Amino acid sequence: MSAVDNAALLVSFPVAAAITGSTVAGLTKVSSRVASGIQHFAAGVVFAAVAVEVLPDLREDGHIVSVVIAFGAGVAFFLALGRFSEKLEARKTTAIIPIGLVVAVGIDLFVDGLLVGVGATVGLSKGIILTIALTLEILFLSLSVAAELQGRGASRRIAMAVPSGLGMLTAVGAIGGALALQDAGPTVLAPVLAFGAAALLYLVTEELLVEAHEVEETPLLASMFFLGFIVIFALSA
Repeated sequence: MSAVDNAALLVSFPVAAAITGSTVAGLTKVSSRVASGIQHFAAGVVFAAVAVEVLPDLREDGHIVSVVIAFGAGVAFFLALGRFSEKLEARKTTAIIPIGLVVAVGIDLFVDGLLVGVGATVGLSKGIILTIALTLEILFLSLSVAAELQGRGASRRIAMAVPSGLGMLTAVGAIGGALALQDAGPTVLAPVLAFGAAALLYLVTEELLVEAHEVEETPLLASMFFLGFIVIFALSA
């Protein structure tokens, strides 16, 4: 199979997760403790994917200058995106669909898809590990977006349709990334992966764990982070 075929196959799982998460949130109310447990576990999985699959290879590829620059650019971009989203949400509006949130989540999902496409280009095993991590991340995001929309008064149908539609941006990023980068060498792939790694770490520290800690912390909830980490560590062995 070509890199594009692999990317199309792998990205079907995150897209399915977006649809599943939005459907579950639309049909039933997920308890805050269950949501926190999912967030802890997903954070551990994403953190492990970056630490075990992405960063070691970037250090060994010998493109440390471009990697550091791209990583810094990724951090700066997502910090700026977060501030932009906060400013949009701070405006008093009666809109049912929060534009700032939708834009931020859409960009995040596109970058996630790009990572799947790059992973499929670099190697199938790396693509699989990244796909597992991103599938759980997108499941959480779709749950959160659907719940946010319902909290603003959106109908169940809209609350389910918006995050499901945003999930398709993951497919655009994955297939588009594989098409654009299938013939690229390490000089190009390394900084792209570094930018994506910054995006994932931003998600863990500024979104997943922040929201997870809104619920009173317990040893069981905290352990879910480490369970997610060790699962990915074991799978990548």
